[in-house]
Formats: sequence, structure tokens, C-alpha cells
Amino acid sequence: MKSMTGYAYREKSDDAVTVSAEIKGYNSRFLDLTVNLPPRLSFLEPGIRNYIASRFTRGKIEVTLRLRETRSGVTVTVNTEAARAYWNAVSGLAGTLGIDEKPGLGLILGLEGVLETEKNRDDEKYRNYTSPVLADAADQFESERIREGKHTEEDIRSHIAVLESSVNNVASHAPELEKYIKENLRARFEELLGDKIDENRILAETAVLLMKYTISEELSRLSSHLKEFRLEMERNPSPGKKLDFLCQEINREINTIGSKTPVLDVSRAVVDMKNALENIREQLRNVE
Repeated sequence: MKSMTGYAYREKSDDAVTVSAEIKGYNSRFLDLTVNLPPRLSFLEPGIRNYIASRFTRGKIEVTLRLRETRSGVTVTVNTEAARAYWNAVSGLAGTLGIDEKPGLGLILGLEGVLETEKNRDDEKYRNYTSPVLADAADQFESERIREGKHTEEDIRSHIAVLESSVNNVASHAPELEKYIKENLRARFEELLGDKIDENRILAETAVLLMKYTISEELSRLSSHLKEFRLEMERNPSPGKKLDFLCQEINREINTIGSKTPVLDVSRAVVDMKNALENIREQLRNVE
């Protein structure tokens, strides 16, 4: 079981470049991925999205890559034709104005088009720099989610144990339910008929009410859901969605049991089950 929250940061440097990768994770029903890249690395975004999606199935995940080059990676050329044209034009203007001054090199170099720069872009080089750093950050991020997930799983298992204990408790009160129904029927018959009570009638009415109020099927389904819940935690590395669905089914059975039985001890057990289930659902909001 993995948590959806986590943080990872990895950085790598050599004599040419420094690359860093940062990954943050938050809760989300689905995979919500944001990728932040410097403009020169924008071509990497599709590959990064596919890579992260192959590693993580749920959560709001923010990936940020930064790149700092220690070498310029820029080619500078001089447009001598433009420089000569500027020189002639400025020199001619100085002569026309009667100014005995020639234009300096600084002036000429500052004019548009004299110096031309071109950034050297090597996509494969950038990919080779960033991929290992991103992979290391993703490994660290996954380890963090697994670490947090273990604590969450332990807490969920403790609440599952409460549910299972409560199910056994409710099942133990099944004879009490029959007794409660029979005694209430007898009291009603005595109120209406006095001493003229037909025991067969009481038994027949008791059987009808037991058919209506019996909770054996609900207990059976509830036990089955709890067993499936445990199995899903063990066999599925990303069980969040399935466990959330099982919680809905468990909640339905608990509510039915609570509405069908008038036994006080069962009602108390139902309250315990609802509290345990709410704690589980709260924890599942952070499970991948």
C-alpha cells in the first residue's frame, strides 16, 4: 500500500551542467500531473508524462526539472558587412555635422545585427542529462510513498479488526433478537387477548418477523467484504479505488443491520462499526 503524498529532490552536476529534479505528491482521486520545465527542455514533457504515469496511478503530482549550464553553449559571429555599413554611415554623419570624431568599436558592436548569437541545442544531450536524475527522484518519491503507506496500512488494519470483532459481536446476539421478538409479540397478544394466547400463533408470527428482521445475510455479506478488503490490501499495490468501493458496500450492510435490529447491544456495535469505517475512509483518501 502506498501513500499519495510524498516529496523527492535529486541533483547531479558535472563540469558542464547541473540538473535537478523535484517531485511533490498530494491527494487526488485520479492521476493529475503537472510538469514544470525551462523552455529549452520543453520537448521532454511528453516523455516525462509517460514515464511518471507508468510509475504512479493516482495523486496530484508536480514534477519540476531545472537545468543550469556552466558552459555558455552559445556561438557568437560578427556580421562584418553590417559593421562596415554602420561605420560608413556614422562616419559620414560625423563629417556632415563637422564633427572630427570617428565611431568607437563599442558603439558599432552595440548596433543591431553586428553580433549574432546562436544557442547550441543538443536534445539528446539534455535527455541524457535529465533522465537519470528524474529516475532517481522518482525512486526516492516512491520510497517515500511506500514508507508513509505502511503507517496508513497499519492503522487501517486496526480498524478492520474492530469491524470484524463487531461482526462477531452482532452475530452472537442473534438468539437475543429471536427472544426479543417473541417476548414483544407475547406482550402484545396478552394485552389484546388476555389469557387466551395461542402459542402456535405466537410462533408463526415470530417466524414471520424473524424473516423480516433477520440480519444473517447482511452479516454474511459484511464478513465477505471484510475478507475481500484484506485480500485486496495484500495483492494489489495500488488498491485505493477498489478499497473505496468496498467501503461503500460495507457501509450499506452496516446501515441495514442498524435499521433492522432493535437489540441495544447490536445498536452499540453498529455505532462502533460506523466509527471504524469512517476512520478507514479517512485514511483511504491518502492511498494510491
